[in-house]
Amino acid sequence: MMSDKLLILGQTLAFASDPFRTGPEDAVKHNSRGAILIENGLVSAMGDAETLRRDHPDARVSDQGDNILTAGFVDAHVHYPQTAMIASWGKRLLDWLNDYTFPEEMRFSDADYATEIAERYFDLAISYGTTSMVSFATIHPESVDAFFTAAQARGMRAVTGKCCMDRNAPPGLCDEPVSAYDDSKKLLEKWHGVDRLSYAVTPRFSPTSSEAQLEALGALWAEHPDCLMQTHLSEQTEEIAWVRSLFPDARDYLDTYEKYGLIGRGALFGHAIHLEDRERDRLRESGASLIHCPTSNMFIGSGLFRARALAADEQRIGLATDTGGGSSFSMLRTMAAAYEIGQLGGTALHPAELWWLATCGSAHAIGMGDRIGNLRVGAEADIVSINLASTPAIAQRSAVADTLWEALFPTIMMGDDRAIDQVWISGKPQAKPDV
Repeated sequence: MMSDKLLILGQTLAFASDPFRTGPEDAVKHNSRGAILIENGLVSAMGDAETLRRDHPDARVSDQGDNILTAGFVDAHVHYPQTAMIASWGKRLLDWLNDYTFPEEMRFSDADYATEIAERYFDLAISYGTTSMVSFATIHPESVDAFFTAAQARGMRAVTGKCCMDRNAPPGLCDEPVSAYDDSKKLLEKWHGVDRLSYAVTPRFSPTSSEAQLEALGALWAEHPDCLMQTHLSEQTEEIAWVRSLFPDARDYLDTYEKYGLIGRGALFGHAIHLEDRERDRLRESGASLIHCPTSNMFIGSGLFRARALAADEQRIGLATDTGGGSSFSMLRTMAAAYEIGQLGGTALHPAELWWLATCGSAHAIGMGDRIGNLRVGAEADIVSINLASTPAIAQRSAVADTLWEALFPTIMMGDDRAIDQVWISGKPQAKPDV
């Protein structure tokens, strides 16, 4: 009989600590000829390749040569319903929502269309090495069912929630406070905790929710605090001005959520670029997470997220593609954009910090750092094999590198789906999707 043990050989890259706090040299554990033993969907041992081969002669072996073996990427803020309209030209946020996003999201009342896009999204995500994600759905319960069904079929750890809006959106995309609560609760009870799936209470952002709806969703989250809560915060200056006009009594943008209990550990705030001092203090004190969406921030012209300053402020930070406001499904491209934004802000990020954000940082930001985002014994075996010579341009640069980071950085800056040689989800190899 075929052994249920799988031994993957290659260069292993794991984290012992957060490189923003301890520095890259102390944070990273690298073995140039390492191995990962997988049993029952979990990492059961790590170490030198020769030692583990000797100790587990009955294990099946997948030798990835000089490839980097890393935890799969964790995309902490996605709009899977925007898959088909990614890279739509030329708009600021509010125009972009009205001209592109809302018309596309209207189509998700059709369960067949929702299924088609969910399948396409997951194929694209896996092809780029993303093994876990937190996604917004649309107003339609069918969109939540389609996402979770596709994730479940692939054995993935994934999160979504019905997007709730009851104002400032087309009538076909609006619900009411009571229906937002009732629909979300039914979906939560149906899917949350099933296999590797989790639910997120999901007000799109405060301008599209009345105070009554925000109150209802705050009550739902208080009843189910083991769920996540996801929304948007301080993405663009015009948006912030709009929020001030809609909530004249609020102290700031964050206060429109805080007043209704939509803040705390497990709250994910996408973008969070233009924060006031009080907002930064409350986000840190509450344990909420800030999700950096660099390709989106550049594509829509939102501004510069101050990753290093916010990390120094002990904020909890994740990284995300923000598909389809973001212009790529690739977490490699997202890391490259985060590096470029850091440079524009005068604080370049080290490759170890970028890799942390795309794996461990995002996993901790969504409250799942004990299960995903790192290679360690007991973790779920979501693993990616990274080819450091996937294109001629990358190969010629990495060939003369003197350090791990010099070898890996060209793939961060220039890599795409060709750099992803193999993906394992819960220890099961995934066929390369034809996308």
